[in-house]
Amino acid sequence: MEFKQLFEMQHQLDRFIEETQQVTKDVFNEKGLALLVELAELANETRCFKFWSTKGASERNVILEEFVDSIHFLLSLGNMRKYSINEWPTIQQEADLTMAFLRTNSAVGEFVTEPTEERYINVWEQYSIIAYNLGFTVEDIIQAYIEKNEKNYERQRSGY
Repeated sequence: MEFKQLFEMQHQLDRFIEETQQVTKDVFNEKGLALLVELAELANETRCFKFWSTKGASERNVILEEFVDSIHFLLSLGNMRKYSINEWPTIQQEADLTMAFLRTNSAVGEFVTEPTEERYINVWEQYSIIAYNLGFTVEDIIQAYIEKNEKNYERQRSGY
């Protein structure tokens, strides 16, 4: 599967959710906040900022699932503004994870408050840096997205 197809998969999921939940208003800001929350949940699972704790990061699969939770909202926000990217922006840049999360948080905030295509691409680039530093490949991300996408459909069907 090609990365670009994830945009269509997300579009279909969003339509299903909107119909199921009877969403009639613009939920761009809500999705923007959800993206920030998912980013924070991802950071929490990596525990990269918890200098006071000796407990290690969560298992890789837990961290990857949190990562793709963000990707769902990032795709959705792009679809809402008619922005898309053709392929995963592979940026192989070593980074301190705490700083990478802070930069990504800023990039998301800037995009949500002023949703330009340039800012949207910047958010993807910041997520690419996080993915690289977590050791996730594009194939890992696509497969985890597909699995979580189906789980999200099931959640909607069961009244999540």
